[in-house]
Amino acid sequence: MARNWIELVTGSLEQKKQYRQTKARIDALPEPYVTVAKAFDRYFMRYGGLTDGATIVQMYDDLADLWERAAVDGTPVRDVVGDDPVEFAETFAQAYGGKRWIDKERARLAQAVVDAERVQGGGS
Repeated sequence: MARNWIELVTGSLEQKKQYRQTKARIDALPEPYVTVAKAFDRYFMRYGGLTDGATIVQMYDDLADLWERAAVDGTPVRDVVGDDPVEFAETFAQAYGGKRWIDKERARLAQAVVDAERVQGGGS
C-alpha cells in the first residue's frame, strides 16, 4: 500500500532503478565517449521534455547502448553524431514517442482559443 502511494507521487521505483543503472553504464564509458554521452544526457533533460517514465528509460538505455557500441568498436564520436550534434540529438529524441511537457501546453493554448471564441461568440 505504501509503495503504491509513493509511486503515485514519485513515479515508478523500478523505472528509477533502471535509469540509475543506465546512468552508471554511461559513467563507466571511456573518454571521450563518457563526455559526449553526458552532454547528450544533459541536452535530453532540457530538450526532450518527455513525461512518460518507460519512454525515458528506453531512450537512455538506447543512448547507453549506442555509446558502449561506439566505444567497443572505436568509432570516432564525430562518425556517430555527424556534422550537427544538435540535429542528431533532436532526431534521436524524436524517435521516442511518449508524452512531452509541451503537449500539455499545446492543449492549454488550443483550449484558451476555444474558450475565447465562446466568450466572444456569447457576447455578440
